[in-house]
Amino acid sequence: MIASIRTGLKSQKTAAICAVVLAILFLLSILAPWIAPHDPIHVNLALKLQSPSWDYPLGTDHLGRCNLSRLLYGSRISLGFASVIFISSLLIGLVIGTFSGYRGGITDQVLMRFSEGVMAFPSLVLVLGLVGIFGPGLPQVILAMVMVQWVYYARMFRGMVLSLREKNFIAAARISGSSQWTIIRRHMIPNVLPPIVVMGTLEIGWAIMDIAALSFLGLGIQPPSPEWGSMIHEGKSYIRSNPELMLYPGMMILIIVMTFNILGEALSEHFGVQRRYGKDGAR
Repeated sequence: MIASIRTGLKSQKTAAICAVVLAILFLLSILAPWIAPHDPIHVNLALKLQSPSWDYPLGTDHLGRCNLSRLLYGSRISLGFASVIFISSLLIGLVIGTFSGYRGGITDQVLMRFSEGVMAFPSLVLVLGLVGIFGPGLPQVILAMVMVQWVYYARMFRGMVLSLREKNFIAAARISGSSQWTIIRRHMIPNVLPPIVVMGTLEIGWAIMDIAALSFLGLGIQPPSPEWGSMIHEGKSYIRSNPELMLYPGMMILIIVMTFNILGEALSEHFGVQRRYGKDGAR
């Protein structure tokens, strides 16, 4: 018992620290237009590849643009749109997975066979294929990632609904005359909220990496928009002379993804939710 209490306190402390770090990062991204020292897309070749100074705390890139300003504005894209992708995918998966699991029958069979077909391929490969069809750009990346990721959430919610469907309180709600949508809204969805919280912290980190990977390949955010993946791509030509051009955005991605994953692990221990692996066989 003492060990479980200690574990609980440790997970709460870890979650609190990670939440503070993420809150600071989100705040910096929101306040980027006011705290960034320079225009992130302003080109000044006379100042290219400058060392850190008072005017340019992290120096400049190969086009004379402020590295700090580009990192701050890049956080708006990475954090903001990763959150949009996760929330959109989650809502679609929540509705379809809950409805499929509760109704069953041919609808459930069709949806699950479709989801199994999608999950047979690595998600990033499918996203690359869809972006190749739609064309490069931020809207296309968001649409492609949502089209692929909702399947994983739908299967997870379906599994939880199937386990809840036979519970006594669901049977009591049916006997009392509650409609299907009332049962889903009042009894099903509230019982899957803890896994949703845990999944959110874990999956946003993966969405950030996927956005950065697509931008690095030239299929995501297009120049001159500041995005961490595209910044790494632009800096790879200067890896020997100015490795910081790749180091700065790489460290930002590493810090945020690690923080989200540590927070997810701490929350899973706190809520007693088992982390689910299955997406691409690695999560």
